[in-house]
Amino acid sequence: MSIFSGAAGFGPRLRLRIPALWLLALAAAAAACIPLVYLVIRAAQADSDAWADVFSNETGRLLLNTAVLALTVTATSAGLALPMAYLTERTDLPFARWWRSITIMPLAVPSYVGGFAFIVAFGPHGSMQQLLAPLGVESIPSLYGFVGAWLTLTLFTYPYLLLVIRAGLRDLDPALEDAARSLGQSAWGAFWRVTVPQLRVPLAAGSLLVALYVISDFGAVSMMRFDTFTRAIFVRFGSSFDRSTLAVLSLVLVALIALVLAIDWSQRRNARYHRLGAGAARTPRLIQLRRYRWPASAGLLLVTAVALLVPVAVLFHWLANGLRQGETFPGLWTAALHSLEASALAGGVAVAAAVPIAIVVVRRPGFLARIIDRAAYVGYALPGIVVAFALIFFSLRVTPGLYQTLGILIFAYVALFLPQAISGLRSSLVRVQPGIEEASRSLNRNSWQTFYSVTLPLIAPGVLAGFALVFLTTMKELPATLLLAPIGFETLATHLWAQHQDVYFARAAANALLLLGCAALPMIILFGNDRDLRA
Repeated sequence: MSIFSGAAGFGPRLRLRIPALWLLALAAAAAACIPLVYLVIRAAQADSDAWADVFSNETGRLLLNTAVLALTVTATSAGLALPMAYLTERTDLPFARWWRSITIMPLAVPSYVGGFAFIVAFGPHGSMQQLLAPLGVESIPSLYGFVGAWLTLTLFTYPYLLLVIRAGLRDLDPALEDAARSLGQSAWGAFWRVTVPQLRVPLAAGSLLVALYVISDFGAVSMMRFDTFTRAIFVRFGSSFDRSTLAVLSLVLVALIALVLAIDWSQRRNARYHRLGAGAARTPRLIQLRRYRWPASAGLLLVTAVALLVPVAVLFHWLANGLRQGETFPGLWTAALHSLEASALAGGVAVAAAVPIAIVVVRRPGFLARIIDRAAYVGYALPGIVVAFALIFFSLRVTPGLYQTLGILIFAYVALFLPQAISGLRSSLVRVQPGIEEASRSLNRNSWQTFYSVTLPLIAPGVLAGFALVFLTTMKELPATLLLAPIGFETLATHLWAQHQDVYFARAAANALLLLGCAALPMIILFGNDRDLRA
């Protein structure tokens, strides 16, 4: 029996014959839905008092704080990412290829690391205040609260928008821009009147990523002491014995995320931006910046300096202070090994679970394949803290032997980040001609031999990209690790959190720098081969 069988017609609509592959895909997608399903079941068991809390003034305040923060960060990130993408893709900016790489590097910085760095730099008795003390400055404005959370999340989430907008710019046919220029529009006029409207879909997609990240963020808002739903849920977990109330509160956060997804879907469902006639896309003509070349470079330098150089410099400063004072760093290398172990396991399991899903989605599109695809994304749309709570409830009630084990932690990572592995595999699998697999079958290789000897080598870049994405996000994940990790299993993220809570800034700085180094490795894999547009 074969996995694939050719079919006539347009596109690779291949018939899947082995039920086992469908069962594997269904099982992986269903597993990703367990946190949400069990959360709903647990919330249904809550009493009337728990549901009454949903309509309290406190819940309204948390909703307002979370929504305002998400809107503000998304708008500011778009304001940064759009000109940065245009400057690096469509102008003669000096060192454009270098800027394309460096401007996305803040993606490797976890929000709680950035928040910690800004606190020790600009907070009370921080590095900035110490530098200004000889001038008679005894205090500086506090960074805690909304302003600190907004600044931190903006600087470390704008790369999501930047990457999507850059991809959108590369896919645009410059013919419309050239037509606008021929009708008398200036370069910037054509950009605002022609290019930006065509970027509506990438802007919406990137804004959705940023908004979901902000809504689900726990580290930065906790560091900055700004109350949002994720911080309130975590605080209540430590003080409440009624887990059903927590389930209800978590569902309110899920409902907010569902609203954001619904708004995004309604805005994009009728969008059409493809060509209506024949023609080939051309290399866009680069805009001459002339006297604005160096001011534009200075603007990019300012953003990346604040997002990268300031945190790294502050962390090295505190590390150096600690070393001069004889500070030791107990548990640092053990935490690093635990982080690498958990991230590698999560990446491997996620890729293995994504393979059958990617195959059925690409090779046999249809109603069931769409259901599997959507179900696999359920966990990705949930905050890590919500998934962690759901799996705590699930493991205690259904599988008590898994509670606080490495297995349940890896399961949480896979449920959260499975779509990242799917996206990498699917992008490679769609480029594999089904005829190549059929040729292998004609040489008396069975379905699994064909997959391992033919298909897998061809989709290896997608496998590597999916693994690197899951590895990166697992390395940075904080709330799920805090709640689900086995006793004594500290990662760099949780070790940093503990050191910050105990005000060991030098130790926390060492953790943060090592975490940044580990997170930079998959960034190099993912974006190190970025092609120069001018090549």
